[in-house]
Amino acid sequence: MFVPCGESVPDLTGFTLLMPAVSVGNVGQLAIDLIISTLNMSKIGYFYTDCLVPMVGNNPYATGEENSTELSINAEVYSLPSRRLVALQLRSIFIKYKTKPFCEKLLSWVKGSNCARVIVLSSSHSYQRNDLQLRSTPFRYLLTPSMQINVQNKMKSLNWEEMEKSPCIPEINDSEFCVRIPGGGITKALYDESCSKEIQMAVLLKFVSEGDNIPDALGLVEYLNEWLQIIKPHDPTVPSLRWKMPSSWRLLFGSGLPPALF
Repeated sequence: MFVPCGESVPDLTGFTLLMPAVSVGNVGQLAIDLIISTLNMSKIGYFYTDCLVPMVGNNPYATGEENSTELSINAEVYSLPSRRLVALQLRSIFIKYKTKPFCEKLLSWVKGSNCARVIVLSSSHSYQRNDLQLRSTPFRYLLTPSMQINVQNKMKSLNWEEMEKSPCIPEINDSEFCVRIPGGGITKALYDESCSKEIQMAVLLKFVSEGDNIPDALGLVEYLNEWLQIIKPHDPTVPSLRWKMPSSWRLLFGSGLPPALF
């Protein structure tokens, strides 16, 4: 599944894998873009898979003409060895019925690569929140049992709120309770598969609506940064933007209106 850029497969033992879910507002993908761009992570390979819709495009993190013509595809892997971080970026949607096979192959690669843990950045429909969620922070987290052992106390010290369980069938009052992430794409499937395979995984998500989701992505990476300290903690007195937006975001909403229209 993983194809390295070089001749040898990079050693990812003990690395933390950051990845998005293709979810509402594409918030997780935008957040991973910010992390890769800000940390100037190097591409080390890609996933050769039939589970995602094929796509190809220019280098989304181009810094000048010399690297603007490099090609990018639907699933690429970047790393920063000095921080023991590896990031998977997904750029297209899943083909029908291919979600579960992708989750299984991905987690097999995680185990085979000896990654220490996986952190999934995701989102969920804000309009499906319950009364308690409406009155509290829009951020939530989920931990697999093997991850809880190591970081549960840290989460409590940060005063983070765990994703609540809700009726499995919302329309039925006496339905069993379970974790539901409406609009979360593969988030729940990845979480369940990680629980069964005893993989250390954390899911960080935000309740959002479709639209301009750049502020949501910035909020999600700040939420992650509270825990991992990827960059220097935010100083409220410094107004400058600390996260570097990639060059590809200039066309996030398409090109400008042609002057000929006016």
